[in-house]
Amino acid sequence: MGIEERRAIRKATLFDVGVTLLGAVDGSAVNVRAVCKAAGLTERYFYESFTDRDEYVVSVHSFVAERAQSALATAVATESGTEAVATAAVDAFVKLMVDDPAMGRVLLIAPLSEPVLNGRGIQSMPAFVDLVYAQLSEISDPVDKQLVAVGLVGALFTLFIGYLDGSIDIDRERFVAHCVRLLTRANHA
Repeated sequence: MGIEERRAIRKATLFDVGVTLLGAVDGSAVNVRAVCKAAGLTERYFYESFTDRDEYVVSVHSFVAERAQSALATAVATESGTEAVATAAVDAFVKLMVDDPAMGRVLLIAPLSEPVLNGRGIQSMPAFVDLVYAQLSEISDPVDKQLVAVGLVGALFTLFIGYLDGSIDIDRERFVAHCVRLLTRANHA
């Protein structure tokens, strides 16, 4: 195995550890020493990929946001019809964010509590808005479509935050059905 492959494996390990630490239920503090210990790597290997702790935290958040966007785009790519698209999108997001709650907490909750991520949630929203916007085929006015897409993303992010932090205490099936219904009805606004 070459040096680039080993470096890529170490970086992937650091991302996995970052999701675990940053996405911990207690909002675990992420520091270089804790990351290296959890990854079984020395600080030297941390610094070959990241300049400091803040860049690392931002990179972990971006990593999760990109995975979520990719999962959503892939899920809806082969579907047609408002309800089928909505169901595929919600299922994909639930699988990524709820079935692996650390991922959900990194994307949705960490920006609320981690100072270096202040505003990152807002910065990642346009990509999600674009995905929703593209699926609103029943709305012809582009301004209305944009307003609905922004509102839906905000509502869904808030619903998922509540589901992840336990303030929305319903079973998964009902939660998914509500999110699908929200998307489906909005397309007919």
